[in-house]
Amino acid sequence: MTQAPAPLRLYAAATGLLEPFAGALLRARARRGKEDPARLAERLGRASAPRPDAPVVWLHGVSVGESLSLLPLAEGLMRLKPGLAVVVTSGTVTSAALLKDRLPPGAVHQYAPVDGPAAVARFLDHWRPAAGIFVESELWPNLIAAARARGVRLALASARMTEASARRWVRTPGAARTLLGAFDIVLPQDAETEARLRALGARTGPHLNLKRVGEPLPCDAAELARLRAVLAGRRVVAAVSTHPGEDALIARAFQQATANGPDAVLIAAPRHPGRGAAVAAELAALGLPAARRGAGEPPGPAACAYVADTLGEMGLILRLADVAVMGGAFAESVGGHNPLEPARLGVPVVTGPHAFNAREIYAEMFAETAALEAVDEQALARHIQGLLTYPHIARRIGEAALAYAGRQRGALDTALALLVPLAGP
Repeated sequence: MTQAPAPLRLYAAATGLLEPFAGALLRARARRGKEDPARLAERLGRASAPRPDAPVVWLHGVSVGESLSLLPLAEGLMRLKPGLAVVVTSGTVTSAALLKDRLPPGAVHQYAPVDGPAAVARFLDHWRPAAGIFVESELWPNLIAAARARGVRLALASARMTEASARRWVRTPGAARTLLGAFDIVLPQDAETEARLRALGARTGPHLNLKRVGEPLPCDAAELARLRAVLAGRRVVAAVSTHPGEDALIARAFQQATANGPDAVLIAAPRHPGRGAAVAAELAALGLPAARRGAGEPPGPAACAYVADTLGEMGLILRLADVAVMGGAFAESVGGHNPLEPARLGVPVVTGPHAFNAREIYAEMFAETAALEAVDEQALARHIQGLLTYPHIARRIGEAALAYAGRQRGALDTALALLVPLAGP
Protein backbone atom coordinates (compact mmCIF):
# COMPACT_ATOMS: atom_id res chain seq x y z
CA MET A 1 0.00 0.00 0.00
CA THR A 2 1.32 3.46 -0.93
CA GLN A 3 2.29 5.52 2.09
CA ALA A 4 0.30 8.70 2.61
CA PRO A 5 2.15 12.00 2.11
CA ALA A 6 3.82 13.43 5.21
CA PRO A 7 1.24 16.23 5.82
CA LEU A 8 -1.57 13.67 5.92
CA ARG A 9 0.38 11.38 8.27
CA LEU A 10 1.07 14.34 10.56
CA TYR A 11 -2.60 15.34 10.45
CA ALA A 12 -3.73 11.82 11.35
CA ALA A 13 -1.25 11.66 14.24
CA ALA A 14 -2.20 15.09 15.57
CA THR A 15 -5.95 14.46 15.42
CA GLY A 16 -5.41 11.10 17.10
CA LEU A 17 -3.59 12.78 19.98
CA LEU A 18 -6.24 15.50 20.31
CA GLU A 19 -9.27 13.25 19.93
CA PRO A 20 -9.57 12.39 23.67
CA PHE A 21 -10.38 16.07 24.25
CA ALA A 22 -13.16 16.14 21.63
CA GLY A 23 -15.91 15.34 24.12
CA ALA A 24 -15.04 18.29 26.36
CA LEU A 25 -14.78 20.61 23.38
CA LEU A 26 -18.16 19.50 22.07
CA ARG A 27 -19.79 19.99 25.49
CA ALA A 28 -18.36 23.51 25.64
CA ARG A 29 -19.76 24.22 22.17
CA ALA A 30 -23.14 22.84 23.26
CA ARG A 31 -23.25 25.31 26.13
CA ARG A 32 -22.83 28.10 23.56
CA GLY A 33 -25.61 26.69 21.37
CA LYS A 34 -23.17 25.46 18.71
CA GLU A 35 -23.95 21.75 19.21
CA ASP A 36 -27.06 19.72 20.07
CA PRO A 37 -26.41 18.48 23.63
CA ALA A 38 -28.77 15.53 23.13
CA ARG A 39 -26.84 14.27 20.11
CA LEU A 40 -23.17 14.82 21.01
CA ALA A 41 -22.53 11.08 20.74
CA GLU A 42 -23.15 11.29 16.99
CA ARG A 43 -20.29 13.77 16.68
CA LEU A 44 -18.07 11.10 18.21
CA GLY A 45 -19.23 8.54 15.64
CA ARG A 46 -21.79 6.77 17.85
CA ALA A 47 -24.93 6.34 15.80
CA SER A 48 -28.35 7.16 17.26
CA ALA A 49 -30.23 5.10 14.67
CA PRO A 50 -29.93 1.50 13.48
CA ARG A 51 -28.40 0.75 10.12
CA PRO A 52 -31.08 -0.09 7.53
CA ASP A 53 -30.99 -3.57 6.05
CA ALA A 54 -30.22 -2.18 2.59
CA PRO A 55 -27.32 -0.68 0.64
CA VAL A 56 -26.48 2.68 2.21
CA VAL A 57 -25.51 5.83 0.34
CA TRP A 58 -24.09 8.49 2.61
CA LEU A 59 -24.48 12.16 1.66
CA HIS A 60 -22.53 14.86 3.50
CA GLY A 61 -22.77 18.65 3.58
CA VAL A 62 -21.38 20.71 6.40
CA SER A 63 -23.80 23.61 6.85
CA VAL A 64 -27.24 24.90 5.86
CA GLY A 65 -26.66 25.72 2.21
CA GLU A 66 -24.63 22.63 1.46
CA SER A 67 -26.89 20.20 3.31
CA LEU A 68 -30.09 21.59 1.75
CA SER A 69 -28.48 21.36 -1.69
CA LEU A 70 -28.28 17.60 -1.07
CA LEU A 71 -32.07 17.23 -1.08
CA PRO A 72 -32.43 16.85 -4.87
CA LEU A 73 -29.67 14.22 -4.81
CA ALA A 74 -31.32 12.29 -1.98
CA GLU A 75 -34.69 12.38 -3.71
CA GLY A 76 -33.20 11.40 -7.07
CA LEU A 77 -31.17 8.49 -5.68
CA MET A 78 -34.16 7.05 -3.81
CA ARG A 79 -36.39 7.44 -6.85
CA LEU A 80 -33.96 5.87 -9.32
CA LYS A 81 -32.80 3.06 -7.03
CA PRO A 82 -35.73 1.87 -4.89
CA GLY A 83 -34.62 0.01 -1.79
CA LEU A 84 -31.60 2.24 -1.35
CA ALA A 85 -31.07 3.68 2.14
CA VAL A 86 -29.86 7.28 2.39
CA VAL A 87 -27.99 8.68 5.38
CA VAL A 88 -27.35 12.44 5.37
CA THR A 89 -24.76 13.99 7.65
CA SER A 90 -24.25 17.66 8.45
CA GLY A 91 -22.30 19.61 11.02
CA THR A 92 -24.50 22.40 12.36
CA VAL A 93 -27.55 22.65 14.60
CA THR A 94 -29.37 24.81 12.07
CA SER A 95 -28.83 22.38 9.21
CA ALA A 96 -30.09 19.49 11.36
CA ALA A 97 -33.26 21.39 12.25
CA LEU A 98 -34.02 22.15 8.60
CA LEU A 99 -33.22 18.66 7.34
CA LYS A 100 -35.53 17.15 9.96
CA ASP A 101 -38.48 18.61 8.07
CA ARG A 102 -37.15 18.44 4.53
CA LEU A 103 -35.54 15.03 4.04
CA PRO A 104 -37.50 12.56 1.90
CA PRO A 105 -39.36 9.82 3.81
CA GLY A 106 -37.02 7.05 4.90
CA ALA A 107 -33.83 9.11 4.79
CA VAL A 108 -31.88 9.36 8.07
CA HIS A 109 -30.02 12.38 9.42
CA GLN A 110 -26.96 12.10 11.65
CA TYR A 111 -24.43 14.65 12.76
CA ALA A 112 -21.11 14.19 10.98
CA PRO A 113 -18.36 12.73 13.15
CA VAL A 114 -15.43 14.93 14.09
CA ASP A 115 -12.44 14.12 11.92
CA GLY A 116 -10.65 12.02 14.51
CA PRO A 117 -9.54 8.47 13.66
CA ALA A 118 -11.67 6.72 16.31
CA ALA A 119 -14.85 8.74 15.67
CA VAL A 120 -14.53 8.22 11.92
CA ALA A 121 -13.99 4.48 12.39
CA ARG A 122 -17.07 4.14 14.63
CA PHE A 123 -19.20 6.01 12.12
CA LEU A 124 -18.06 4.00 9.09
CA ASP A 125 -18.15 0.64 10.89
CA HIS A 126 -21.76 1.21 11.92
CA TRP A 127 -23.20 2.54 8.65
CA ARG A 128 -20.96 0.58 6.22
CA PRO A 129 -21.90 2.81 3.26
CA ALA A 130 -21.50 1.52 -0.27
CA ALA A 131 -20.98 5.07 -1.50
CA GLY A 132 -20.30 8.49 -0.04
CA ILE A 133 -21.15 11.76 -1.77
CA PHE A 134 -19.59 14.93 -0.36
CA VAL A 135 -20.66 18.38 -1.55
CA GLU A 136 -18.74 21.56 -2.25
CA SER A 137 -15.40 21.69 -0.40
CA GLU A 138 -15.61 18.95 2.21
CA LEU A 139 -12.08 17.49 2.27
CA TRP A 140 -11.69 15.89 5.71
CA PRO A 141 -8.52 13.80 5.48
CA ASN A 142 -9.27 11.08 8.07
CA LEU A 143 -12.85 10.65 6.90
CA ILE A 144 -11.85 10.36 3.25
CA ALA A 145 -8.89 8.04 3.89
CA ALA A 146 -10.83 5.72 6.18
CA ALA A 147 -13.79 5.52 3.81
CA ARG A 148 -11.53 4.74 0.89
CA ALA A 149 -9.69 2.08 2.90
CA ARG A 150 -13.03 0.36 3.53
CA GLY A 151 -13.88 0.32 -0.16
CA VAL A 152 -16.46 3.10 -0.07
CA ARG A 153 -16.95 4.60 -3.54
CA LEU A 154 -16.60 8.37 -3.19
CA ALA A 155 -17.84 11.36 -5.14
CA LEU A 156 -17.29 15.08 -4.67
CA ALA A 157 -20.40 16.70 -6.11
CA SER A 158 -21.04 20.37 -6.76
CA ALA A 159 -17.36 20.82 -5.92
CA ARG A 160 -16.26 24.35 -5.14
CA MET A 161 -12.74 25.62 -4.58
CA THR A 162 -11.90 29.28 -4.20
CA GLU A 163 -8.63 30.77 -5.37
CA ALA A 164 -7.54 31.22 -1.75
CA SER A 165 -8.22 27.53 -0.97
CA ALA A 166 -6.34 26.44 -4.07
CA ARG A 167 -3.31 28.48 -3.02
CA ARG A 168 -3.30 26.76 0.37
CA TRP A 169 -3.51 23.29 -1.19
CA VAL A 170 -0.69 24.10 -3.62
CA ARG A 171 1.65 24.26 -0.61
CA THR A 172 1.01 20.53 0.01
CA PRO A 173 0.56 19.15 -3.51
CA GLY A 174 1.00 15.51 -2.51
CA ALA A 175 -1.74 15.74 0.12
CA ALA A 176 -4.08 17.47 -2.31
CA ARG A 177 -3.43 14.89 -5.02
CA THR A 178 -4.01 12.01 -2.58
CA LEU A 179 -7.28 13.39 -1.20
CA LEU A 180 -8.71 14.35 -4.58
CA GLY A 181 -7.54 11.04 -6.04
CA ALA A 182 -9.67 9.19 -3.49
CA PHE A 183 -12.81 10.34 -5.31
CA ASP A 184 -14.14 8.19 -8.12
CA ILE A 185 -16.11 11.15 -9.45
CA VAL A 186 -15.52 14.89 -9.08
CA LEU A 187 -18.25 17.16 -10.44
CA PRO A 188 -17.15 20.82 -10.25
CA GLN A 189 -19.59 23.70 -9.99
CA ASP A 190 -17.99 25.80 -12.70
CA ALA A 191 -15.03 26.20 -15.04
CA GLU A 192 -12.92 28.12 -12.51
CA THR A 193 -13.23 25.39 -9.89
CA GLU A 194 -12.60 22.74 -12.55
CA ALA A 195 -9.30 24.39 -13.52
CA ARG A 196 -8.17 24.64 -9.89
CA LEU A 197 -9.07 21.04 -9.11
CA ARG A 198 -7.37 19.74 -12.25
CA ALA A 199 -4.22 21.66 -11.37
CA LEU A 200 -4.22 19.83 -8.02
CA GLY A 201 -4.58 16.42 -9.67
CA ALA A 202 -8.33 15.79 -9.70
CA ARG A 203 -10.06 13.91 -12.52
CA THR A 204 -13.18 15.97 -13.16
CA GLY A 205 -16.48 15.16 -14.83
CA PRO A 206 -19.34 17.35 -16.03
CA HIS A 207 -20.33 20.47 -14.15
CA LEU A 208 -22.94 20.28 -11.41
CA ASN A 209 -24.04 23.10 -9.13
CA LEU A 210 -26.60 21.61 -6.76
CA LYS A 211 -27.74 25.06 -5.73
CA ARG A 212 -29.06 25.45 -9.28
CA VAL A 213 -31.54 22.59 -8.91
CA GLY A 214 -34.37 21.75 -6.57
CA GLU A 215 -38.06 22.21 -6.01
CA PRO A 216 -39.76 25.42 -4.82
CA LEU A 217 -39.40 25.87 -1.08
CA PRO A 218 -42.41 24.56 0.88
CA CYS A 219 -44.68 26.68 3.05
CA ASP A 220 -47.69 26.45 5.35
CA ALA A 221 -50.66 27.36 3.13
CA ALA A 222 -52.87 28.37 6.05
CA GLU A 223 -50.20 30.68 7.47
CA LEU A 224 -49.62 32.18 4.02
CA ALA A 225 -53.34 32.98 3.72
CA ARG A 226 -53.38 34.47 7.24
CA LEU A 227 -50.43 36.77 6.61
CA ARG A 228 -51.78 37.87 3.25
CA ALA A 229 -54.99 38.85 5.00
CA VAL A 230 -53.03 40.82 7.62
CA LEU A 231 -51.00 42.61 4.95
CA ALA A 232 -54.24 43.41 3.12
CA GLY A 233 -52.80 43.84 -0.34
CA ARG A 234 -49.76 45.91 0.65
CA ARG A 235 -46.65 45.41 -1.47
CA VAL A 236 -43.86 43.39 0.16
CA VAL A 237 -40.09 43.76 -0.20
CA ALA A 238 -38.24 40.79 1.32
CA ALA A 239 -34.64 41.26 2.42
CA VAL A 240 -33.43 37.66 2.19
CA SER A 241 -30.52 36.06 4.09
CA THR A 242 -29.04 39.35 5.25
CA HIS A 243 -25.80 39.77 7.18
CA PRO A 244 -24.69 42.46 9.66
CA GLY A 245 -24.51 45.87 8.00
CA GLU A 246 -26.92 44.97 5.20
CA ASP A 247 -30.24 45.35 7.02
CA ALA A 248 -29.78 49.11 7.55
CA LEU A 249 -28.65 49.65 3.96
CA ILE A 250 -31.64 47.78 2.53
CA ALA A 251 -34.01 49.50 4.97
CA ARG A 252 -32.79 52.96 3.95
CA ALA A 253 -33.18 52.04 0.28
CA PHE A 254 -36.69 50.77 1.03
CA GLN A 255 -37.57 54.05 2.76
CA GLN A 256 -36.31 56.08 -0.20
CA ALA A 257 -38.19 53.87 -2.66
CA THR A 258 -41.53 54.09 -0.84
CA ALA A 259 -41.39 57.65 0.50
CA ASN A 260 -44.08 58.73 -1.96
CA GLY A 261 -45.84 55.34 -2.23
CA PRO A 262 -46.79 52.67 -2.90
CA ASP A 263 -47.90 51.38 0.50
CA ALA A 264 -45.38 48.64 1.28
CA VAL A 265 -43.85 46.59 4.08
CA LEU A 266 -40.25 45.41 4.47
CA ILE A 267 -39.77 41.83 5.68
CA ALA A 268 -36.22 41.29 6.93
CA ALA A 269 -35.14 37.62 7.02
CA PRO A 270 -31.62 37.51 8.48
CA ARG A 271 -29.36 34.65 7.42
CA HIS A 272 -28.88 33.78 11.09
CA PRO A 273 -32.20 34.03 12.98
CA GLY A 274 -30.35 34.67 16.24
CA ARG A 275 -29.80 38.21 14.97
CA GLY A 276 -33.55 38.90 15.01
CA ALA A 277 -33.57 41.18 18.05
CA ALA A 278 -30.60 43.18 16.76
CA VAL A 279 -32.20 43.57 13.33
CA ALA A 280 -35.48 44.74 14.88
CA ALA A 281 -33.59 47.30 16.99
CA GLU A 282 -31.70 48.52 13.93
CA LEU A 283 -34.91 48.95 11.93
CA ALA A 284 -36.58 50.78 14.83
CA ALA A 285 -33.65 53.21 15.01
CA LEU A 286 -34.32 54.05 11.36
CA GLY A 287 -37.99 54.75 12.04
CA LEU A 288 -39.25 51.31 11.02
CA PRO A 289 -40.54 49.64 14.21
CA ALA A 290 -40.81 45.94 13.47
CA ALA A 291 -42.54 42.98 15.07
CA ARG A 292 -40.46 39.81 15.38
CA ARG A 293 -41.87 36.56 14.10
CA GLY A 294 -39.37 34.62 16.21
CA ALA A 295 -40.83 36.22 19.35
CA GLY A 296 -44.39 35.42 18.31
CA GLU A 297 -45.21 39.07 17.60
CA PRO A 298 -47.79 39.50 14.82
CA PRO A 299 -47.32 42.28 12.27
CA GLY A 300 -49.89 45.02 12.74
CA PRO A 301 -52.03 46.10 9.80
CA ALA A 302 -50.08 49.38 9.54
CA ALA A 303 -46.62 47.89 10.19
CA CYS A 304 -43.82 49.12 7.95
CA ALA A 305 -41.45 46.25 8.79
CA TYR A 306 -41.48 42.67 10.03
CA VAL A 307 -38.50 40.54 11.09
CA ALA A 308 -38.76 36.91 9.98
CA ASP A 309 -36.24 35.46 12.44
CA THR A 310 -37.37 31.83 12.21
CA LEU A 311 -36.04 28.67 10.60
CA GLY A 312 -37.55 26.85 7.64
CA GLU A 313 -39.98 29.58 6.59
CA MET A 314 -38.22 31.11 3.60
CA GLY A 315 -40.83 29.57 1.29
CA LEU A 316 -43.50 31.49 3.21
CA ILE A 317 -41.61 34.79 3.10
CA LEU A 318 -40.84 34.53 -0.61
CA ARG A 319 -44.46 33.77 -1.49
CA LEU A 320 -45.45 37.01 0.25
CA ALA A 321 -42.78 39.00 -1.61
CA ASP A 322 -43.22 41.25 -4.63
CA VAL A 323 -39.44 41.85 -4.67
CA ALA A 324 -36.61 39.79 -3.15
CA VAL A 325 -33.43 41.66 -2.23
CA MET A 326 -30.73 39.03 -1.77
CA GLY A 327 -28.42 39.55 1.19
CA GLY A 328 -24.78 38.60 1.38
CA ALA A 329 -23.87 40.67 -1.68
CA PHE A 330 -23.95 44.14 -0.10
CA ALA A 331 -21.26 43.02 2.37
CA GLU A 332 -17.90 42.71 0.64
CA SER A 333 -16.67 39.54 2.31
CA VAL A 334 -19.72 37.23 2.25
CA GLY A 335 -20.09 36.53 -1.47
CA GLY A 336 -23.87 36.55 -1.89
CA HIS A 337 -26.49 33.81 -1.73
CA ASN A 338 -28.38 31.59 -4.12
CA PRO A 339 -30.98 33.59 -6.13
CA LEU A 340 -32.74 30.47 -7.40
CA GLU A 341 -34.94 30.08 -4.33
CA PRO A 342 -36.94 33.23 -5.21
CA ALA A 343 -36.53 32.50 -8.92
CA ARG A 344 -38.32 29.14 -8.58
CA LEU A 345 -41.31 31.07 -7.24
CA GLY A 346 -41.23 33.71 -9.96
CA VAL A 347 -40.15 36.51 -7.59
CA PRO A 348 -37.97 39.25 -9.16
CA VAL A 349 -34.50 39.31 -7.61
CA VAL A 350 -32.18 42.22 -6.83
CA THR A 351 -28.63 41.53 -5.67
CA GLY A 352 -25.72 43.66 -4.51
CA PRO A 353 -22.35 43.99 -6.27
CA HIS A 354 -20.42 41.38 -4.26
CA ALA A 355 -22.16 38.11 -5.23
CA PHE A 356 -18.91 36.35 -6.17
CA ASN A 357 -20.03 32.98 -4.76
CA ALA A 358 -22.79 32.85 -7.38
CA ARG A 359 -21.07 34.90 -10.08
CA GLU A 360 -21.83 32.51 -12.93
CA ILE A 361 -25.52 32.13 -12.03
CA TYR A 362 -26.02 35.87 -11.74
CA ALA A 363 -24.19 36.57 -15.02
CA GLU A 364 -26.55 34.21 -16.82
CA MET A 365 -29.61 35.69 -15.10
CA PHE A 366 -28.52 39.26 -15.85
CA ALA A 367 -28.12 38.34 -19.53
CA GLU A 368 -31.76 37.19 -19.59
CA THR A 369 -33.04 40.11 -17.46
CA ALA A 370 -33.99 37.49 -14.88
CA ALA A 371 -32.32 39.45 -12.04
CA LEU A 372 -31.07 42.97 -11.36
CA GLU A 373 -27.87 44.26 -9.74
CA ALA A 374 -27.72 47.29 -7.46
CA VAL A 375 -24.20 48.63 -7.10
CA ASP A 376 -25.05 50.78 -4.07
CA GLU A 377 -27.86 51.96 -1.80
CA GLN A 378 -29.15 54.56 -4.26
CA ALA A 379 -29.31 52.05 -7.11
CA LEU A 380 -31.13 49.60 -4.83
CA ALA A 381 -33.70 52.29 -3.99
CA ARG A 382 -34.27 52.96 -7.70
CA HIS A 383 -34.71 49.24 -8.46
CA ILE A 384 -37.16 48.73 -5.58
CA GLN A 385 -39.14 51.80 -6.59
CA GLY A 386 -39.29 50.70 -10.22
CA LEU A 387 -40.38 47.16 -9.44
CA LEU A 388 -43.10 48.31 -7.05
CA THR A 389 -44.31 51.11 -9.29
CA TYR A 390 -44.37 49.07 -12.50
CA PRO A 391 -45.68 45.61 -11.58
CA HIS A 392 -45.78 44.51 -15.23
CA ILE A 393 -41.99 44.92 -15.40
CA ALA A 394 -41.59 43.05 -12.12
CA ARG A 395 -43.80 40.28 -13.49
CA ARG A 396 -41.68 39.93 -16.65
CA ILE A 397 -38.45 39.72 -14.61
CA GLY A 398 -40.06 37.15 -12.31
CA GLU A 399 -41.23 35.09 -15.29
CA ALA A 400 -37.72 35.20 -16.79
CA ALA A 401 -36.29 34.06 -13.44
CA LEU A 402 -38.80 31.20 -13.23
CA ALA A 403 -37.96 30.07 -16.77
CA TYR A 404 -34.22 30.21 -16.04
CA ALA A 405 -34.64 28.16 -12.85
CA GLY A 406 -36.66 25.55 -14.70
CA ARG A 407 -33.87 24.93 -17.23
CA GLN A 408 -31.32 23.92 -14.57
CA ARG A 409 -32.70 20.41 -14.02
CA GLY A 410 -30.70 18.78 -16.83
CA ALA A 411 -27.36 18.91 -14.96
CA LEU A 412 -28.85 16.94 -12.06
CA ASP A 413 -30.11 14.18 -14.36
CA THR A 414 -26.63 13.89 -15.90
CA ALA A 415 -25.02 13.72 -12.46
CA LEU A 416 -27.45 11.12 -11.14
CA ALA A 417 -26.63 8.87 -14.09
CA LEU A 418 -23.01 8.91 -12.90
CA LEU A 419 -23.68 8.70 -9.16
CA VAL A 420 -26.30 5.93 -8.98
CA PRO A 421 -23.86 3.19 -10.13
CA LEU A 422 -21.55 4.01 -7.19
CA ALA A 423 -24.07 2.33 -4.90
CA GLY A 424 -23.53 -1.01 -6.65
CA PRO A 425 -25.68 -3.21 -8.89
